[in-house]
Amino acid sequence: MGNSYAGQLRTTRFEEVLHNSIEASLRSNIVVPRPVFSQLYLEAEEPAAQNGRTENDDENDEDGSESNSPPIPYQMKPPPEGCCTTDGFCQAGRDLRLSSLASDSLDVSPGFMLIGLKSPSLPDSLLVVAVDHRFLPDERGHNALLGFSGNCIGCGEKGFRYFTDFANHINLKLSTQPKKQKHLKFHLFRNSQGVLVKGAPICWRGHDGRIRQMSSSLSELHATSDERTSSVALLRSSHAASSYTAASHANGVPQSSDTAQPLPNGIIPASSIAQAVINHSGPGRPSTAGMQTNAGPPKKRHKGWSPESSANSSSVLPSSTVATNGAKLDASATLSSSQRSSATLFPTGLSVAVPDQLLHTCGLQPVIFKGHGPLPQLTGNFNEVLVSSLLQSCYLSSQSLPRVYQHYGPSPIQPLSTEMQILLTVYYLVQLGPEQVPLIEDLEQIFMRSWRESHLSEIRQNQQPQTPASQGRHYGIEAPPTLSGLPQHLGLAPQQPLTPSQLPWLAQLAASSCGEGVVVLGEHVGSLAQGLQQMFSKLMEGRFENTNYIVVIVTASGHETQSCVVVTGKHQCRALAENMFSPNEGLREINYQLSSGEAQELIQFCSSLGQASSFTDGDIDSLLDGATLDSNEPSPLSSSQESTDEKSLKNTHSPKDSLSPKDRVLTPKETCSEFSVEWRDIRPIQLAVARKLLSHVCAIADSSTQNLDLVSFDRVSFLILVPPSEVTFQQTVLHLWSSGVLQELGTLEQDSVSQRQAEHYVVKMDQSAQVRVDSLIQEAHTNSYTLYILVHDHAHWDISSASYCSTDSGLGLVDQLLNSRKVRDAPNILILHVTSFPFALQTQFTRISPYNEIHWPSSYSNDVDLYHERTRYFGVSELLESTRSGSSLPLMRCDTSFESMASALEERFPKLHSAVIRTTVLIHHYCAALMAVSGRIGGSHNLHKHTSVETLGIVQALLSAAQQCPAHHGHMILLRIPSLALAAWAHRRLSRVRRQLGLEESFEIILGNPSQPLNIGHNFIDQIKLWLKIQEADWVPRTYLELEALPCILILSGAEPQGESLPRSLKYCDLRVISCSYLQRTTVEQELGLAAYLLKTESRSPHNPGPGSDLLESDGEKLSTTDIEEEESQENESSPVSSNQPVQSSPDVGTSDPFPTQSSTSTSPNVPKSAMDSTTQPSQAQAQPPTAQSSSQSFLYPQLSFPHSSQSLTLPVYSLAQPIFHPLAQTNSLAYFQTLPQHQVAHAPPQPLAPAVRSRRHPSKSTSSSSSSPRASSPHLSCSWARGVSRPPSVLLPRSLYDIITANDGSGLPRCTSFLPHMSVAWASSFRPLLSKMMTCTEQSLYYRQWTVPRPYHMDSNNRTEGRSDNFHPRRLLLSGPPQVGKTGAYLHFLGILSRMLIRLMEVDIYNEEEIHFSVQKDDVQYNPPDALWPDPEVVKALPFDYTVHDPKYDDISLVYCPGYKPACDATPVRQEDMCLRRRTTRIKLSKYAAFNTYHHCEQCHLYLGFNPRYQVNITQIYESTLHAFTFTHLLLGEEIQLYFIIPKSKEHYFSFNQPGGQLEGMRLPLAADRSPDCIKSPIFTPTTGRHEHGLFNLYHAMDGASHLHILVIKEYEMAVYKKYWPNHILLVLPPVFNGAGIGAAHFLIKELSYHNLELERSRRQEGSGATGDVWPFIILADDSCVMWNVVEFDARNGPAEHAASLKQVLQHMEDCPHLAHYGLCGIRKWSSRVFTDPTTWEPFSRGHLHDFLLLNVDRSQNVQYDQNRFTCHDVDFTLRLHSAGLLICRFNNFSVMKKQIAIGGYRTFIIKTKMTDVPTSVGPSQYVCAPDSKHLFLATPAQLLLEKYLQHTSHKLFPLSTKNYDHPVLSVDFYINLGPEVTVCFVSSRPHSVNICTTGLLFSGLLLCFADAFVTPSFLKKFSFLKGATLCVIGADRSSLRQTVGRLELEEEWRFRLSDEFQTANAKEDWPLFFLTGKHI
Repeated sequence: MGNSYAGQLRTTRFEEVLHNSIEASLRSNIVVPRPVFSQLYLEAEEPAAQNGRTENDDENDEDGSESNSPPIPYQMKPPPEGCCTTDGFCQAGRDLRLSSLASDSLDVSPGFMLIGLKSPSLPDSLLVVAVDHRFLPDERGHNALLGFSGNCIGCGEKGFRYFTDFANHINLKLSTQPKKQKHLKFHLFRNSQGVLVKGAPICWRGHDGRIRQMSSSLSELHATSDERTSSVALLRSSHAASSYTAASHANGVPQSSDTAQPLPNGIIPASSIAQAVINHSGPGRPSTAGMQTNAGPPKKRHKGWSPESSANSSSVLPSSTVATNGAKLDASATLSSSQRSSATLFPTGLSVAVPDQLLHTCGLQPVIFKGHGPLPQLTGNFNEVLVSSLLQSCYLSSQSLPRVYQHYGPSPIQPLSTEMQILLTVYYLVQLGPEQVPLIEDLEQIFMRSWRESHLSEIRQNQQPQTPASQGRHYGIEAPPTLSGLPQHLGLAPQQPLTPSQLPWLAQLAASSCGEGVVVLGEHVGSLAQGLQQMFSKLMEGRFENTNYIVVIVTASGHETQSCVVVTGKHQCRALAENMFSPNEGLREINYQLSSGEAQELIQFCSSLGQASSFTDGDIDSLLDGATLDSNEPSPLSSSQESTDEKSLKNTHSPKDSLSPKDRVLTPKETCSEFSVEWRDIRPIQLAVARKLLSHVCAIADSSTQNLDLVSFDRVSFLILVPPSEVTFQQTVLHLWSSGVLQELGTLEQDSVSQRQAEHYVVKMDQSAQVRVDSLIQEAHTNSYTLYILVHDHAHWDISSASYCSTDSGLGLVDQLLNSRKVRDAPNILILHVTSFPFALQTQFTRISPYNEIHWPSSYSNDVDLYHERTRYFGVSELLESTRSGSSLPLMRCDTSFESMASALEERFPKLHSAVIRTTVLIHHYCAALMAVSGRIGGSHNLHKHTSVETLGIVQALLSAAQQCPAHHGHMILLRIPSLALAAWAHRRLSRVRRQLGLEESFEIILGNPSQPLNIGHNFIDQIKLWLKIQEADWVPRTYLELEALPCILILSGAEPQGESLPRSLKYCDLRVISCSYLQRTTVEQELGLAAYLLKTESRSPHNPGPGSDLLESDGEKLSTTDIEEEESQENESSPVSSNQPVQSSPDVGTSDPFPTQSSTSTSPNVPKSAMDSTTQPSQAQAQPPTAQSSSQSFLYPQLSFPHSSQSLTLPVYSLAQPIFHPLAQTNSLAYFQTLPQHQVAHAPPQPLAPAVRSRRHPSKSTSSSSSSPRASSPHLSCSWARGVSRPPSVLLPRSLYDIITANDGSGLPRCTSFLPHMSVAWASSFRPLLSKMMTCTEQSLYYRQWTVPRPYHMDSNNRTEGRSDNFHPRRLLLSGPPQVGKTGAYLHFLGILSRMLIRLMEVDIYNEEEIHFSVQKDDVQYNPPDALWPDPEVVKALPFDYTVHDPKYDDISLVYCPGYKPACDATPVRQEDMCLRRRTTRIKLSKYAAFNTYHHCEQCHLYLGFNPRYQVNITQIYESTLHAFTFTHLLLGEEIQLYFIIPKSKEHYFSFNQPGGQLEGMRLPLAADRSPDCIKSPIFTPTTGRHEHGLFNLYHAMDGASHLHILVIKEYEMAVYKKYWPNHILLVLPPVFNGAGIGAAHFLIKELSYHNLELERSRRQEGSGATGDVWPFIILADDSCVMWNVVEFDARNGPAEHAASLKQVLQHMEDCPHLAHYGLCGIRKWSSRVFTDPTTWEPFSRGHLHDFLLLNVDRSQNVQYDQNRFTCHDVDFTLRLHSAGLLICRFNNFSVMKKQIAIGGYRTFIIKTKMTDVPTSVGPSQYVCAPDSKHLFLATPAQLLLEKYLQHTSHKLFPLSTKNYDHPVLSVDFYINLGPEVTVCFVSSRPHSVNICTTGLLFSGLLLCFADAFVTPSFLKKFSFLKGATLCVIGADRSSLRQTVGRLELEEEWRFRLSDEFQTANAKEDWPLFFLTGKHI
């Protein structure tokens, strides 16, 4: 293959497998090369090394200089005849030299890289070649495939598979065989100028200068499997590395923590082992064994074969991690058999024997971390040794440089060397404390800092501004500061490389600083096997008893440095061993230990009180049995179920019980006025978040992708998915039921909604969820007008891939349901993920767009309440802040006393799981504390030695809180025990102790099992019902929120919290037994989130700075007392402690305690007097006066008292400034009780509450001075619960977890923020920056989107499509916010406002006005039956024409005189300026036949509009428009009119052209006889201006799918914007001269164009021998605000009824009207809700004025034109002239049109302004006109508009006799103009044979002549009579025309004129002003 091999291939089988493997790699289409040598089987008997060299060393040597063998002679193949043989050129004669090609553009195939090749004949030049990157080494000189694949850059020839052939082609004239390692020298890259230059050299060699590409570097003997449960805790790497027990070495197979889960197609996941078999090598500890088959590639080349398509699917798939460049790198090699050699440093078969009895002798199970080099095989007692590859994965990851540093700059950037990694590891282990467990994150950051500082200049030079191909913002790699406790010099790389010979003594020098803590075995160690053997020997001899870590280093000469780390610290070994369990396996191990009885010895040991006790019997159970005569409890470990007698305890009462709350009524003294439940209220910040959610939904709808059509939905439905927790389910149901959302959505009626009905909308994510979600998908498919919201609450809970989860595991349901294709493709399903921990959903493959994330806002900014809700959120960050305040005891702390006891027992019981030990100790402490506080046990003053100070305080707070409230409100204590079995045992144990102590009525013990409902005793249920005022007899609490103020211990179990909310009465959050093995950020923060709290800020005084301050009652008292409620008990005279002396302040305490406990004068004999000092402020050192015991205090919770008062105890108080010597430390009772914390506050025995002692107490001198205190005078002023509402709970943590999360990382953030965010994701690279302290939530999201990738079992791992930049689901939102902050209420409110918005979108404001100006005298003649379908022309002619305008929009115009009309006397004129404000509208829901604006985007009308994103490929062709000119001559205008049509390609069939694509000839018109059920014959013209967005031009739904011709008539300057918004509509563009014209001009041109087109169409048909008179002559003139149409139907019984109708129905009915051609104009009524005043006299047809929607006969009305100059009342003027011409006008009253109120645009919006635009002035109507030739302020407004507005507003002055004088109107000839509402106009036509009203005997108050034509004559005017003093107004185009009109009409005979009565509109001369002349009748 073109490569020489110095060693000889021993067997033909090796040749065959090697050849096939290389060929398979060549043909593979994957980016990642498969390890070639991992498929080879070397014979075990053959020597692995020859003369210190591997067999393949010579293959990797450049020139064989290190070999003694002579070079192999080589004869190059002669070149073909006629080829070019010039050096630097290929055989095709093309130049390959870099100097020639530097500036050329080169074509490089995908996957190939430009390489600089060195030619011996051209020493000063490089040749440019293209090489497949798979055959080149990575940054470390590894992972290069054997063989070659290259292309010639010069001639472009491709497919060179052998370097020999390629060398011949490029004319390499060599005397030895060509080798790629010798000639491929440099990477090439383009600099900033685009010039190709030489880059970093290709790393063909390793760090030590020799090439080490042997099989051990690609595949080790002990292969690793991808950890399914890879977490970041306790040396669990964030990378997908494996850990397994040493037992696997015996079988040659690693032991995985997970069983292999086969996929449905039979392929084993990459994280599992092929054909894995589970067996038990120990109790509860699985081991995996399996066999691997070698399924090689076929021997012959097969074009379609690839390694992935092998027939043998049982071969193991290599697991991988993902680097920053997106390429996959092998993180672990495939499995190998025990016979295969993976190392050549020691003979094959060399193994290490594990000594017998290792665990028994040493008391630990060592953990071996593989480092550099292969680990030898372990034999013998290998079950007692654990082996992990996590450290090795960390090493490999830290050596995988990002691609950004590979191809830039001439200087190489190398990763850390092996020696430097080992030395830094030793340094890190040295600085760890004796109880600390190493963390991979810390080690990675150390490597990162060292590497960065060693290459700081190169990195700064080569950093690129471009972001990598990943989502989100690119955060540059910054140098993190040194970790806490790490020597500063660790991060600094040495200037000189660290040599292997220096490593051992430098490592030993570093280890010497910590004594025996870290031991380095480096000297005289020839191999790892030898070093491990020495380690085991010394370990068995006890020489490593004080050693935690042993580092084995092998630096044999001529070989690579090898290393491993052995953990021998007992605490570290236990933590690491438990860390190798997955969370589920850990719980199974605990269950096994409990069920097998292994924990029984521990239980008995803890129950024993020791021999030195003062008790006669040293067993707790014996003491309890002595206290009561109760029946014996069954074995606590024999069953997880409650015994029968314990079940009865829940439901029965003792005979001595007092009356239950159900049977009695609380007296006023027993009522707590401060109790309130507020969790149902919606807070302002929740409203703000709901609005943010709504705005994001609207943003999706408004985006150009149009993935959500909100306008098409008319209702909202939803389904809330919650984890399978019964409490979470009921809690969500409760929130939903109380929110009112169901009523708001109209789902259920207000009075009928119950919680049971609300459960239909919430579903638990268990197996039942499949049916519910499938039902919703089916419902969404059938109801396309309903928007379905899938709310995925607690979204981080189940993110497992469905393909990796079994059906019975309950996981993977979210992926199966929400990520299904049906949900993804449904256009009406929107998914809302809601979580407090969104990190796992923010990866490189996330489905959620960063623009669709909604983060909970901060309610405070600079201590200002932004939302005025008077609450402050107290969460994880505030808890951490309280640990750093230093002013008081922190709210979050660890119990050092408990930790020391648990650690001692962990050493005593090394085989037990730490959770079993810690839980047993904790419950023992609670039992002892209950016994001590109750006072029922004799000699209880010694019981405090068997519990911790913290536990004593918790128990006393629990028991004393309810004593101080008249309603017995108390606190909740949360006890978090993840294991269900341990939680059940703890519940039984505590219940028995409570029962035997007689405390059953004092507090409840609740077992919080996620899969079971709450079980509360009846007496407590009755108490809660009294507090919550619940009347239902069968009500029981189902959520923890309903346990508000109930004194209880809640044992919360489950592997992780599942979204349960806790009440405000939570006082302590005891997390001392949670697991510390899985330290992901999500895991840690959701446990701490249980203590999240909403504080009432209004209850804080100015002197109380708030949470975390020294003035918090919560735990502040622990500076001096055993319980935070001690001060409260003093207030209520419930404490026997007297205080006669003030306590001095300790200098070590920063701030004094505001609630001190007064020390007694008598001290305990076991407590030194010096320990009695405490800290307080003298002003507050006051005790409360004693009061008699109130009778009201005899309640359900019995008083705790001793049998006799002499047993009353005192409270010794310890100072923080002094070491505390516990009395028990002087005894030898128990080994684990011998240590107490030096920094923790210690407490003395608790105080039993003895009424007898209280009654004999007398006030001291110090207490009498405080009688004026409110608390002293009123013992029941406030209860403990009420004060606790404004104080957050305290949190107790394990010490290991506390130390981790309270420390800061390099950026100043808590260490937990730098943890891996979730176990289902992995870091994309070790070369990542730390999170910044200044990052916002959005920036954190972008950080995780860039630096994390999902593991294969993450549901987003398959969300990657080639060729796409993103894979975001368009309708998926993410709401994130801190825990317990109110997210449920926010998204429920969002559902409500979304529903209201959809209703609002489906409703429009319709003008709803009654017709105006009806005559008082009604005509009772019925002309047509009410149910007549069509009008009869003869009947219509008999109908009287109604001159009066009844349209309410014309309420401000002049009345048209009608003889039969009698106006109302009380009519009040209305000015037009008030019209828009006063017009009455009604909100009406849109029907399915509505017209829409541009914001409507539904699937049905996408093609109609031209905005369908699914057809973007052809959208240019489909909606391409062409501009056509159309010219015609108008006789009246005397000139040609040129219009422009913009016609889409899809609408060209409506027009005729002289040739295809040629000159436009006209519109095609149908014949009158044509009938089509799906066609509208009349063209629809809609004049519009300024309403390109809001105009209702989408008639698709209104037409009900009928074919129609719709033309928008627009002005020339609006052409572009209308074309943009309506690309599929025909646009008729008016000439530019009409840009400033009114609606009259548009209607004038439409009518004239239509008539001209009618004539053309007749001519065209005549030329085609068709009938000429049959062409359809009607057009439709529609307003752009017509939204819906209605039809009136008559029922014989119920009368007329109006309902929605389609425009198609209306138009087809009118077009089908018989004799329609007889009518000149038809129209329909404007809708009004009050039209049917008298249904019996309903007239279906009438004659009168028509508006807004007209059917115009352009043929019959050809002689009547619209006035092109009119701006207002043009339709009134046209109708009057049309009627006077004798044409029939008919209104179809059975049809009505609804007009939408559109406040934007329209023809009525004209602004009158001055020509001097820079001078803002308000112009009044009197300034619209001026005297001719005067100096007046000219206006930039058309003259006609100025004239119309002037006459409208000032006619009452111009025609004074006409004001409010209906009987004497103004005579207007041939012209109607609005003279204002106070003046009546009488219209007459001067045309011959015109129809006019009878004016005989009528005296007119004025005469109006406007542009009088020749038909107006003096004789015509003499027919009319005028009042004396009547006003004449003559209007003309200029002054001369005025004089001509006056002379022609002989007006001076009867009218008097003055020069001062001549006016003009306020226009400049160039604007053509209008002139008018006024005169008086003589």
